[in-house]
Amino acid sequence: MALAAVAALAGCETQSEQPASEDQGDATPAAEASPTQEPTETVSILRPEVEQTNVPVVVEPLETTIGFPEGGSELDEAAVEELQKVLSSMQYGRGGPILLSGHSDTAGSDRVNLRAGLERAEAVRDWLIEMGVAEDRIEVLTFGEQNPIEPNALPDGTPNEEGRAANRRVEILITAPAQPAA
Repeated sequence: MALAAVAALAGCETQSEQPASEDQGDATPAAEASPTQEPTETVSILRPEVEQTNVPVVVEPLETTIGFPEGGSELDEAAVEELQKVLSSMQYGRGGPILLSGHSDTAGSDRVNLRAGLERAEAVRDWLIEMGVAEDRIEVLTFGEQNPIEPNALPDGTPNEEGRAANRRVEILITAPAQPAA
């Protein structure tokens, strides 16, 4: 058996190693390169007759929320941290429009809640402008208490403080800038 294995292995070697000739220099063809050597020639897998076109990169809109859980319109540390993420986002960098939608809970009249939502959105707008965002990129809307994301009251009618805190917010939407017609 051992002799059969040696004979089989001996039959597998079909080429002997040959020293490189002086004409070839130090270059080793990629097909003959050892696994530890880098190939010296790059070969494209693309056919030259196929036209390469630039495929536009689709950028999804950025949607995020700035919370005002304590009420008022002052930006807290968490709000500033989220706004800094917005400024470092690809969507912001593309230069598209920024929509700020201010919201409130139901504590107060409709007029008061519309004003509270507006003040929150304006606080976010003012911070963005201070950071260098062009004012004409920003649109401010207020919805007051119209679009809650959590119930403002519990089933028994008592205030839902967690829900109210979640509803005091500014929603940010940044979309890709309009592409010129081709």
